Amino acid sequence: MSVDKNNAREQILEKQRKHLWPNHILYYSDPLPLERGEDMYVWDVEGKKYLDFFAGILTTSVGHNNPTVKKHINDQVDKLLHTSTLYPNETHVALAEQMAEITPEGLDTFYFGATGTDADETAVVMAQVKTGNTEVIALRHGYSGKSQMAMSLTGQSAWRMGPVHIGYIRHAMTPYCYRCPLKMTYPSCGVACVEDVKDVIETMTSGRIAAFIAEPIQGVGGFITLPPEWLQAAVEIAREYEGLVIIDEVQTGFGRTGEHWWGHEHAGISPDIVTMAKGIANGMPLSAVATTQEVAGSAVGKGLTISTFGGNPVSCAAAIGTLSEMKSKWGPDHSSEMGAILRTGLETLQDKYPVIGDVRGRGLMQGVELVSDRTGKEPTSLAANAMLNSTREIGLLIGKGGLYGNVLRIAPPLTANEAHIEEALEKLDYAFAQVQELI
Repeated sequence: MSVDKNNAREQILEKQRKHLWPNHILYYSDPLPLERGEDMYVWDVEGKKYLDFFAGILTTSVGHNNPTVKKHINDQVDKLLHTSTLYPNETHVALAEQMAEITPEGLDTFYFGATGTDADETAVVMAQVKTGNTEVIALRHGYSGKSQMAMSLTGQSAWRMGPVHIGYIRHAMTPYCYRCPLKMTYPSCGVACVEDVKDVIETMTSGRIAAFIAEPIQGVGGFITLPPEWLQAAVEIAREYEGLVIIDEVQTGFGRTGEHWWGHEHAGISPDIVTMAKGIANGMPLSAVATTQEVAGSAVGKGLTISTFGGNPVSCAAAIGTLSEMKSKWGPDHSSEMGAILRTGLETLQDKYPVIGDVRGRGLMQGVELVSDRTGKEPTSLAANAMLNSTREIGLLIGKGGLYGNVLRIAPPLTANEAHIEEALEKLDYAFAQVQELI
């Protein structure tokens, strides 16, 4: 696309309005066209610099324009751009081998796709094939993507575009502890809401399910963090009713939550299927479904399947470079250390600003829920929108989410260091001081 540098911003936005679907969500009341990035920072088309604390929706995992990832991409581009899964490719199988080194024991067989949406959809189909059952239990406030099945799995009306309803999908209560649906208090509640998983199965299904699917931390849902004992109990219930356990690690995977490579490991559970995307290839389109050999083998003879773009050599090369960076520098230990600093800083801001009702998350995946008053916990999307615009003005990019549009999603590239976090906290402090005046 050719644009005049003197008014590039206006030209890009005009072409956006003219040629792209109008339901594309654009952050900010005045949209922000970006031009380039370097590690923790991006620049817009007018040359303004921003500290990126949303990482392209938790995707730019090892920093913008990472030289190791870029070298792997360039080397592969010089050899082969595309094959489809009809032909074995060295990069495709090399990635699978390297992924098996960090996935939980037994989950060493992979199917690569292009998006988190197709990973979740593939996982559900595999569970149905393996069990011979059809029905699936998902969670309210969850998000699975934009296909018809994925939107049906999603537990938020705003993300279910059009008349979306697949009858074999049911939604159980999510353990949203800050807004407990049972009006109880965690942990004294004993995660009583997990009984709803059982109730939904017994009253709204045949009693034989194909799968239970959950995110360890609900990303689009506003970083709602599932208590470990809740997830343990939900897994037991799912297996009691014949279901496989699918854990969606699209946002939580690759060490982001700290201590472990995978978010579900904080609960000590052993899923049957794990889905992943986003941070896997530092921005290149790639997703993966990890299963056991037994689950993968159950599809043999049950129908043909290929993927035109799954296992694309360039995307796989990018993922190999990304994994190399994670394993050598930016793994779970780094996320734990930096996440603790970030969490302490956010909790200090919570003590200072009443608009902050809750701080939650793990590692470098922290959510800040905004309320008009702490007693009533009335959600305020106005404050969240104001925070996005205020931080943008002072050179900080953050995300937002939640059913009520009132949760700030703070999730920088895994390359964030203490200086980056201090810079972000300083900018957040300034922005909160401005926004608090609006409440």
